[in-house]
Amino acid sequence: MGLEAALPQDMVLTTQLKKLVNWSRRSSIWPMPFATACCGIELMATASSRYDLARFGAEVMRFSPRQADLMIVAGRVAVKMLPVLQRIYQQMTEPKWVISMGACASTGGIFDTYAVVQGVDQFIPVDVYVPGCPPRPETLMEGVMAIQRIIDNDGIPPKGPDGLRQPLSIAIPGTHAVRPQPVPLTLGET
Repeated sequence: MGLEAALPQDMVLTTQLKKLVNWSRRSSIWPMPFATACCGIELMATASSRYDLARFGAEVMRFSPRQADLMIVAGRVAVKMLPVLQRIYQQMTEPKWVISMGACASTGGIFDTYAVVQGVDQFIPVDVYVPGCPPRPETLMEGVMAIQRIIDNDGIPPKGPDGLRQPLSIAIPGTHAVRPQPVPLTLGET
C-alpha cells in the first residue's frame, strides 16, 4: 500500500496493554441475535449494505453462543422462550454484553399478557436499551456504539459484591420527532 515506506524504520509505539485489548475487543464485536417479529427485520436491515454494521466490526452474526460476546434481544420474548434465552446468555463467553432492542424486549410493549415477558432485564442483565417499536437501524447502530464506548472505558463489565455481573442500564434516546397529522382530524362532522 505504500504506508510502510512513509513510516520511519526505527519508530516506536507505546500504549497500555489494557487500551490495546479494549481497542481490539471493541473492533470485533460478534453479536448473537435473539430476534423475533418486527425487531428482527430491523436487525437484519442493520446488517445490510445500506446501513453496514460491518463498519463497527459487528458484521459477524454468530448463532453459537460460545462464539458471541454481544446478545441482541430484538422483539417480544414469550415465557416459554425465556429458559432458552437464559441458557444462551449463560453459554456466552466473558466479557459479554446485552442490548435490549425495541419496546417488546425492554418492557413487553403492547403485549401486556401472561405469556410475554415484561422486560428481559428481569432475567438477564441488560447494558443498553434501544427504544422504538420497531427501532430504526440507525438507533440500533447507536446502541452498538454505546457498547463500544463501554468497552473503551473499562473493558470488563462491573461485578457486584456477590461476583455476578452488574447491568449497566444505558438508555439510547429516541430519534423520532412526533409531528401533527397532515390533515386536521375532525370527529362527528361529515
